[in-house]
Amino acid sequence: MSVLFETSVGDLVIDLETEVCPKTCQNFLKLCKVYYYNLNAFFNVSKDFLAQAGDPSATGQGGESIWSYMASQSSNSSSVPRYFTPEIQPKLKHTTKGTVSMAVAPSVDGSTEGGCGSQFFVTLADNIEYLDGKHAVFGHVVEGLDTLDKLNDVFVDQDYRPLKDVRIRHIVILDDPFPDPPGLVVPSHPPVKPPDNSTRIAEDEDPLETLPEDEEERIRREKAAAASALTLEMVGDLPFANVRPPENVLFVCKLNPATRDEDLELIFSRFGTIMSCQVIRDKKTGDSLQYAFIEFDKREEAEQAYFKMQNVLIDDKRIWVDFSQSVARLNNSWSNDIKKAPKYSRGAGSGFGGRDDLVKTSRYRKDEDEELRYDSKYGMVFDVPHSGGSRRRSREREHKRRSSSPRRGPDRDRDRRDRDDERDRRRDNDDYRRRHRS
Repeated sequence: MSVLFETSVGDLVIDLETEVCPKTCQNFLKLCKVYYYNLNAFFNVSKDFLAQAGDPSATGQGGESIWSYMASQSSNSSSVPRYFTPEIQPKLKHTTKGTVSMAVAPSVDGSTEGGCGSQFFVTLADNIEYLDGKHAVFGHVVEGLDTLDKLNDVFVDQDYRPLKDVRIRHIVILDDPFPDPPGLVVPSHPPVKPPDNSTRIAEDEDPLETLPEDEEERIRREKAAAASALTLEMVGDLPFANVRPPENVLFVCKLNPATRDEDLELIFSRFGTIMSCQVIRDKKTGDSLQYAFIEFDKREEAEQAYFKMQNVLIDDKRIWVDFSQSVARLNNSWSNDIKKAPKYSRGAGSGFGGRDDLVKTSRYRKDEDEELRYDSKYGMVFDVPHSGGSRRRSREREHKRRSSSPRRGPDRDRDRRDRDDERDRRRDNDDYRRRHRS
């Protein structure tokens, strides 16, 4: 008759002396059956001597027999003693490593006679004659001697309690020849929490465990990136720490200074619908800074352009294409206030890459009748006169409509167009001077 102990350091198979010690073996098997030993800790481990368990409180003062346990469950504990008489057999001795014995507790009145409850121990060395005749041997470890070696080498404190818990995770009864006592109730499931509320290192926690060097470096980099993102969020550079750059915007650099927005849009439009195409220019001189941002309608179109346009020759310059890493277009907290800003956007995050010395070129894709127009996606203020351009385009459409009418001649339309142009130029100059004075 045997049982399988699954512990945090390995498994143990124990053969029981059911014929020589029937009462002790029945008590042990039935306690195993009601999950009494599950998650119990080995609270006393003496090197080259013994390892003791079976006390749910892990103090050495707890534990009871199966009959006392049954009575306590039925609120009749006063009529059943806590311990039973130990079955000490002279022929069963502690001669071999792995001998399993019931710990005999002294009686309450202090006499030499004691009793057995639930506490047991396993010897960790051979020929421990000191224990013969004092404790009741009832089994032997037949498999798992290497587990006993691991148990023997654990680190303990001054009270011989392992610094890291060694627990009985589960017990499997391989053979039980004894019928269940009347009134025995088996729980529906084993316990999930240790009964002793230990504050030591958990049995499934390894404080000395080390990760591979590349894994540690990856975790370190992730933590550093998270900390940097949180800092940028706090200072206002990022709308939130977990922000990700858009996947449909390409960053194009190494451009020829002569390359215009129209040129790039025409070249990249063969891959899909372009929502915006912007060459970034210096705010003072208006010269191209030789990089641009191109936003496609779909991510797949941006990916196709990325693979096809890498190192392509445009205006005698080989361009470099990558996905945009800018998240300025997502920072709505400051872009909502940009109407109140002066001529150029202020602070970090103003436009692509967060540079406040950049201005958008004269390609307009917003409502052209706004008093101060800006790109809400990228937060870039347009630093060019716009009202006249808007009026001119509206007027050209009107002239085209009038020219197509048979009642109006081309000379009359040309004179009217010249007068309108002169009036719009004066308005543009007045608007420009008024804005710069403010």
